[in-house]
Amino acid sequence: MSDQRPTTVAWFSPLPPVRSGIAAYSAELLPRLRSTFVIDSYPEAEAHDFVWRMRRQPYDLVVYQLGNAPCHDYMWAYLAAYPGLVVLHDARLHHARARHLLQQERFDDYRAELRFDQPGLRPELADYAIEGLGRSIYYFWPMLRVVMQTARGVAVHNRLVAAELRDEFPGVPIAAIRMGVPAIDASADRRRATRAALAIPPDAFVFAAFGKVTAEKRIAPIVTALAALAREGHDAYLLLVGDTDGYPSLHADLAAAGVTGRVRVADYVDDASIGDHLGAADACLCLRWPTALETSASWLRCLAARRATVISDLAHLADVPDGVALRVDLIDEEHALLEAMRRLVADAPARDAIADAGFRYWSSHHTLDAMADDYARLLSEASSSPAPAPRDLPRHFLDDHPDAAAAIARRFGVAVDILR
Repeated sequence: MSDQRPTTVAWFSPLPPVRSGIAAYSAELLPRLRSTFVIDSYPEAEAHDFVWRMRRQPYDLVVYQLGNAPCHDYMWAYLAAYPGLVVLHDARLHHARARHLLQQERFDDYRAELRFDQPGLRPELADYAIEGLGRSIYYFWPMLRVVMQTARGVAVHNRLVAAELRDEFPGVPIAAIRMGVPAIDASADRRRATRAALAIPPDAFVFAAFGKVTAEKRIAPIVTALAALAREGHDAYLLLVGDTDGYPSLHADLAAAGVTGRVRVADYVDDASIGDHLGAADACLCLRWPTALETSASWLRCLAARRATVISDLAHLADVPDGVALRVDLIDEEHALLEAMRRLVADAPARDAIADAGFRYWSSHHTLDAMADDYARLLSEASSSPAPAPRDLPRHFLDDHPDAAAAIARRFGVAVDILR
C-alpha cells in the first residue's frame, strides 16, 4: 500500500450557477478527478481565500480554466503571481483583455500589454481599440504572451492548435487534451413533449443552434437559409437555445426575413434541459466565424445526442474525419449552408448516416472519461514542472499594490509592516 501524498490542486474556474459552458465543463469533470487528486475549487466568489491558503499550505499545482467570457477575468490577477497549468478554451484572448482593461479605463495598462504581446505593432493601434473600434482586430493579435511566459504548462483541446502554439512559443510545454461531454438522452418521449411545449408541429423539420446567440454563430446566414427553405415548401423550423443579449437585432432580423413564425427562441436552459431541446431537433447548426480557435462543447453534445451536424470548415478542424459532420465553406457560405440544410431536410438516410458517424466519433474521442484520463496524466506532469521565471512582464502583472493597501490600513490606524 502506497503512502504517497495525493497531489493537491487549486482549480480556478467558473462553476454553476454561472451561465458558462466552462462552468458546466468543470462541474462534470471535477468529480472524476477528485478520486485521484485533492482539489479545491476557486470560482470568483471564493478566489480571495486562495492567497492565505496557498501561503499556509502551498498547492502542488494551480489550474486556470481560461477563456474570453467575463467570468474568467478574475484569474488574470493570479496567473502571473502563481504560475500553474493554463487550460486555454480560447487561443485568442484579446477580447477578454481589451474588455477587462478598457472598461476599467486602464488605458496605459492596455497599451503596455498589447506592446508586450506584439512588440512590432504600431503604438497607435492601441488607441484604435481604446476608442471602441477594435473588435474585429482582436482576432489578429491574441494577447497570449503573458500566459505563455508565466505558465508551468498550457493545454488546449485541439492538436492542430497545440502545434501552432508550439511553433509560436518554443520551449513552452503545450499539450493537447480531449474535450469530453456526457451522453445525451434524446428520446422520442422528450422529443414529443418539448415540441409540444414550444408549439412546433410534430412532423416539422427542426434545426437547432446551441450556445450564446451571437453574430459569430452565423445566425444571419442561418436565418437566410431557413427563409429559402420555407419558400421552397419545406416545413422547417429553427430552435435557438442560449442567451440572446449578445444579438440585440435578432427579432428584427427574423421579421425582416419573414421567418418569425418559424423560429423558437428558448434563451438559456440549464444542463438538465439540454437533452430535451436536442431531442426536439432533427439536425444541429454549429457554425463559427470569426474564430478564437475554440473547441465547441455544444457541437460535441449534438454528436453525443446522435444528431447530424453542420460546422464551419475551419482550419483547426481539418482533422475531424469526413462524414462526421457536413462542412460549410466560408468562401461560399450562404450557398454551401443552404445546400447542407437542404440535404438534411430531404435525405433521411444521409442524415442518419452523418448522425451515426458523429456519435461514433464522440464515443471514441470525446467522452467525459476520455477527458478525465487526459487530465489525470497532465495534472501529474504539470505538478512536477518548474515554474518559469519570466522577464519584462508589463508592470501591472508585477505590482502587488503595497502602497494602496498600506493607505487603506492607515485609515483604520493600523500599520501593516508585512507589506514591506
